[in-house]
Amino acid sequence: MNDLPEYTPPKVWQWNKENGGKFANINRPIAGSTHEKELSVGKHPLQLYSLATPNGVKVTIMLEELLALGHKGAEYDAWLINIGDGDQFGSGFVGINPNSKIPAMMDHSTTPPTRIFESGAILLYLAEKFGEFLPTDHAKRTECLSWLFWLMGAAPYLGGGFGHFYAYAPVKIEYCIDRFAMEVKRQLDVLDRHLAENEYMAGDDYSIADMAIWPWYGSLVANVVYEAAEFLEAHTYTHVNRWNLQIAERPAVKRGRMVNRSFGEPSSQLHERHDAGDFDTRTQDKIGENKAD
Repeated sequence: MNDLPEYTPPKVWQWNKENGGKFANINRPIAGSTHEKELSVGKHPLQLYSLATPNGVKVTIMLEELLALGHKGAEYDAWLINIGDGDQFGSGFVGINPNSKIPAMMDHSTTPPTRIFESGAILLYLAEKFGEFLPTDHAKRTECLSWLFWLMGAAPYLGGGFGHFYAYAPVKIEYCIDRFAMEVKRQLDVLDRHLAENEYMAGDDYSIADMAIWPWYGSLVANVVYEAAEFLEAHTYTHVNRWNLQIAERPAVKRGRMVNRSFGEPSSQLHERHDAGDFDTRTQDKIGENKAD
């Protein structure tokens, strides 16, 4: 680490387009749309625009769980937003989410239609709309929301911090990897200690807190993201691993992980979802013809 040349920040930072690593083509220091593109609208009131990253999976899991409970109003159309191609900078998407991040949702059952962006906000919106996966008891509700907001603050250290410097940065910088690895291991320890005394994040009942945290930290210990499980000694967090496996076996979770997935094994991908029948692999060739793909 001491062999690296010392960096002296300039008086005024200048954007170097070539200094972004794997995501240099989509990272920029300004907001707003880059091109005109209307979003497709399907037959259901709930229209989801997303990709099956950990943030996107949170919402599709929630929707599939609601449908599993019989909430017909939770039927939805899921449209693929390919962030590698910059779909998130299209004018239609920016109109829903000015922050240009997936997922984003429109609820056309309201007048006027309601836009919801940020995955935590979408989970909370759906939980309140359908009266599910959010405790009604004041203390339990507060505990659930505390963990939901814990995730929204913690995940950037895992994704944009550790994940970027460990897996994606064009140069491996020891200080950065050490700094964020330390923080991620601290977070895993927070979760492990809590789950040693609780079946789920908010106590005895599965909730939106689990749906928010599992796609990030369950995937991490399962070595699904960043291939860093051995590096972080993920197997030592026994209670997180127990919780991960317990949630991974839920049928709605298995379905939710497939929606808007455009990578991995073809059998795990469902580029678009418009009704429950789309999970039949025989319809996959019909669904895969997505202009955003």
